[in-house]
Amino acid sequence: MATEADKRAEMDELIGGPILAEGVDEEPVEANRRLFEGWRFAVLAGMSAFYAFFHLAALNGLSIERWTGIEIPLLPSLPIETWNFRTVHIAGALILGFLLFAPSFYIDDRTAKDRRIVSLAALVLLIPALVALATAIGFIFQINSGELPQMGGLTTWAAFPGTEIYATEIWWYGLPLLVATGGGIVLGWFEDRPRDRFAASDILLSVCAVVVAVYLVTIYGTAARNSVGTPFVPIGVAFAATAGSALILELTRRVAGMALVIITGVFLVYTFTAHLLPGILAVQTPYTWQRFFGFLYTDAGILGPTTAVSSTYIILFIIFAAFLQASKVGDYFVNFAFAAAGRARGGPAKVAIFASGLMGMINGTSAGNVVATGSLTIPLMKKVGYHKKTAGAVEAAASTGGQIMPPIMGAGAFIMAEITGIPYTDIAFAAIIPAVLYFVCVYFMVDLEAAKLGMRGMREDELPKFKDMIRRVFLFLPIVILIAALFMGYSVIRAGTLATVTAAVVSWLTPVRMGPRAIVKAFELAGIMSIQIIAVCACAGIIVGVISLTGVGARFSSLLLDIASTSQLLALFFAMCISILLGMGMPTTAAYAVAASVVAPGLVQLGIPQLTAHFFVFYYAVLSAITPPVALASYAAAGISGANAMETSVASFKIGISAFIVPFMFFYNGALLMDGTAVEVIRAALTACFGVFLLSCGVQGWFLAGRVAWFLRVALIAAALFMIEGGLITDAIGIGLTVVVYLVQKLVRPSPDTPLGVRGAD
Repeated sequence: MATEADKRAEMDELIGGPILAEGVDEEPVEANRRLFEGWRFAVLAGMSAFYAFFHLAALNGLSIERWTGIEIPLLPSLPIETWNFRTVHIAGALILGFLLFAPSFYIDDRTAKDRRIVSLAALVLLIPALVALATAIGFIFQINSGELPQMGGLTTWAAFPGTEIYATEIWWYGLPLLVATGGGIVLGWFEDRPRDRFAASDILLSVCAVVVAVYLVTIYGTAARNSVGTPFVPIGVAFAATAGSALILELTRRVAGMALVIITGVFLVYTFTAHLLPGILAVQTPYTWQRFFGFLYTDAGILGPTTAVSSTYIILFIIFAAFLQASKVGDYFVNFAFAAAGRARGGPAKVAIFASGLMGMINGTSAGNVVATGSLTIPLMKKVGYHKKTAGAVEAAASTGGQIMPPIMGAGAFIMAEITGIPYTDIAFAAIIPAVLYFVCVYFMVDLEAAKLGMRGMREDELPKFKDMIRRVFLFLPIVILIAALFMGYSVIRAGTLATVTAAVVSWLTPVRMGPRAIVKAFELAGIMSIQIIAVCACAGIIVGVISLTGVGARFSSLLLDIASTSQLLALFFAMCISILLGMGMPTTAAYAVAASVVAPGLVQLGIPQLTAHFFVFYYAVLSAITPPVALASYAAAGISGANAMETSVASFKIGISAFIVPFMFFYNGALLMDGTAVEVIRAALTACFGVFLLSCGVQGWFLAGRVAWFLRVALIAAALFMIEGGLITDAIGIGLTVVVYLVQKLVRPSPDTPLGVRGAD
């Protein structure tokens, strides 16, 4: 068997130069992730691999019974009923998440104390949890007994006050579940276990997740589903939803921080206080606890669009990304980018644009992609002369841009298709020009920065040889097959599955060949990678449920209409601010889901086409990752570069400035979203690209190999806006202004203003 040294030597020989990107495919280890060994590692790895494979099998309609003809009791035939599948999807993530991620982000094995009293208390609380589980399982046998009345061919769950079922749901299911869930969350803060050990409180919370899922799968298979959202919803559903929501919020805090939890908490408080508020926030009748939480675990809330997408498209592409990582294709992508762009001035920054854009498109989180690729590109950018804040800002802007890059768009395209009903291929096609404009702007910004600082590219002996990298271009085949299958009309699930299989197949043409062990490892990696995004999507579903039940989104739409009666541009600006505000601190999928529920309906009522309205809010929800003061991607990059976090966020905002302007152009020029004739689309794309170049020159203060005076910078920015707008008259004005700037700079040669921030690397 080849050793790691042998594989490394073979890779060196294939590439014909140094391997700059190594470890890009390694999954970052969070500060609160447990590091199991021995049998504990085997158990967690097996659970993660099974969880991911279960989704791939379910999405493709695979089942043991279909393949073998053998019927296995208690193992459902795939595909599973939609609501039950989503419930199991969330429950699996909760179980894995609580076992793998500790409550505290400051685990120190040297000071960890074995607090047996806390662990013992958690074990005691397992008793009510197991009582609730036994009760939920008992309901299964009760429903299957045939003794309950029928309604419309379904068994009726007659759990009304005064009935035996009602009392059982309260005393033997609901209250024990809430006691166990609340106690487990509180005890988790005090149970200080080493990172290589399971915590009793986390096992307790995992059992509670099972209890919630068993009850909901049981009851939602009966006529109880017809009563959700009404005063007649079974009280057990409200208990299960309350515990489930608490578990989702706690796991979200562990894997994504407090920002989304706080925002969700504000919405939950609003639900029960809305009848006391004035103006558009008010509701007529207060909501009871039973009605609200009985509504929450439905397809209008937690089991709605966000979980629909996370349980299908998102986890499918996480599996795809895991196979790319396991086969080390991600390392090749980055090395290819170095070979192609490393020689240009400021080469590592341009490598970051290509590599981070490609990887960010797949992995669906800006901050996560910064950590994955930024650990390589940021130090190299500093090495060739970029200031440390600029190096972090470039990586943050490029990783954020990956979320708007078709065909995957960080899973945003799939959520948009789910919410709007617009075919996925139409969304991906419409996203091409805006994505190009964004990356063109980032490229020009870093190129002009390199010109101002007189930077060099990387030397030939520092880079892989491009001609040798071309020999392994077949490693792009999974991406090519994915795109080709999607535009040939294959379903997203089928296309993603084909691309995943292709990633395993092409690995056999490299030293990193994926055998059975590597495939299992890829599924294990996918299961772990999926935990954060599933928790975040479920948490966003709580917000969507609040918006759906209270109707606050519709009232916000009426507010936009009132503003638009004064100025439509002002209404769009207001919508932009709200979209960014709602997205701050949240991953892309959650940010867009919330903004789409609150802002997009109002834009549609303004007469803006549905696709344009959703692209508008999607872009600003994505850009919240580089928008001060809460810019997650910028903060992650600052942690690597060593720069001030706020300075990095301001610099990344500057680098991605075009993305804040382009969405407004959607409204004025639909050709930017491929809405028009071929001539109109091509002209709009070319003039907008030229406009983005002028915008970059104006912001950087560098035009045609020289610095420019402040008033010429203003003229360049004005010319850029005219060019991006896309009309014939505005294009002529933009070109005219550009010519004037050129002549003034060439003939008059005004003294340039002192450039800001022109410093070498600290």
